[in-house]
Formats: sequence, structure tokens, C-alpha cells
Amino acid sequence: MKTPASEDGLLPLARVAIVTGNYGSGKTEVSVNWVLHLARIGVPGLTIADLDIVNPYFRCREAAELMSAAGVRVIAPPGEQVHAELPILLPEIKGTLQRADGTALLDVGGDDVGARVLASFAGFFGAHEMLQVVNAYRPFTDTLAGACRIGEEIEASSRLKMTGLISNAHLQDETTVDGILRGADLARRVGAARGLPLRFVTAPRALAAEVAARLPEPVLPIDRIMLPPWKRTSTTTARGQDRWRALTEVCRSDRNG
Repeated sequence: MKTPASEDGLLPLARVAIVTGNYGSGKTEVSVNWVLHLARIGVPGLTIADLDIVNPYFRCREAAELMSAAGVRVIAPPGEQVHAELPILLPEIKGTLQRADGTALLDVGGDDVGARVLASFAGFFGAHEMLQVVNAYRPFTDTLAGACRIGEEIEASSRLKMTGLISNAHLQDETTVDGILRGADLARRVGAARGLPLRFVTAPRALAAEVAARLPEPVLPIDRIMLPPWKRTSTTTARGQDRWRALTEVCRSDRNG
């Protein structure tokens, strides 16, 4: 029986995986959960690079402690610059792209504006895949034409070609299995129109097993890690700190076990 988080289906197809999409599609949540999954199944030499220069609220650097505990190398602005909203292009990223070993995920900002940063690394990309995150419940990607247009705009801005899709259909706490299935159907239709495969589908961890039983694609279970500052502040309670600590301990124990 197929289970969520099928190891083979969720492995990157190239040494560098670029995660793109429209603003609010959930790219960063997908990127963080994907790299943590890869760490848990023992993929060596993992790096994640924060290239989001658009959204000051949802950047993978906010989960740096959690990912580092899992053995993932995090490339992000250092120290006092960690919350900077201006583009900070680190030479370290170019070095990562030129390496022959390891696996690197690039978390890119939303829409064509966020993807423009990729053009700064022209000539440094070797084998890579570029994936568009499609959330069927977000404006501009809730239709076939809209989702296709977003992908084309990202390609034009980044000067790279899309190689696949990720369906991340969710309504936060109101997400249902049927809603995820409808989102996957839209992503398949986008793929058919653009000649791109649907690489995998995401689902909240509590729903992932049921979703996996009803879909042919691999399913990545998602833990909600990224929170906006106003919610992050409200969770700096014992309960919020315990949840973060528990996730970190899971990553540490998976790494050491």
C-alpha cells in the first residue's frame, strides 16, 4: 500500500531544487518541510538557501534553528541582518551552486518579482529542477489560465524553465481531503497544458495518509512551522515554545538515530 512521504517520489531529481510560485502559495512552508523530510530519511549534505526578497513575514530563515538541528546547512543573512528586507545575495550561494556534491533547495520569493533574483546567478546553475508551487485556493492560481500565466512570468523573470509542479492546496485550518484532491486535479491540468509533471502533493500530517491512499502522486506531510510575526508573538507562551522544542527534538533524534 502506498504511504505518504514515499522516499523515492520525494527525492529531488537534481542536485539543486528551486522552489518558486506566486505570493502566498506556501513556498516557504513547502521548502522547510521538504528539506526536513529529506533530512529525516538520511539524505546527506543538505543545504537550504533563503532567496526570498519579497515577503518579510514568511522566510525560511525563521526556521533556521529547527533545520540546523536536523543537520541542514542554512544560508541566510547573518546576525543582525537576518531580518533585513533588502536583497542580500551571498557569495556562499554561488559556491553552493557550483559544488558537485550535496543537495541544495532554493526558497525563492513570490511571483516574477521574487524570481528575478535567480537571474543574478545566471551561469552558475548546473543540473537543477525548478518547481512551481500551485495553491488552488489562492488568487491568480485558482484557475488553469492564472496558474499557467504565473509560471510563464516566473520563467521570463528568472531566465530559467520550469521542470515540474507541486500542489499545495490548503485553506490553513479549514483544509480538507476533498479540497486537497481538487487542488491536485487543477495542478494536473496545469501540468498537461504546460507539459510539466506533478512532482508531489502536500497535505497536513493528520490528513496525509488518507490523501496518499487516494492519489497516484507522492504526498509530503506538512507540519505548520511558518507563522507570521503577529501569531509568532502570541505563541511565545509555554505551549508555543514546547511545540517548537518538540519539533526540534524530533529533528535531533532523527539525525542521531
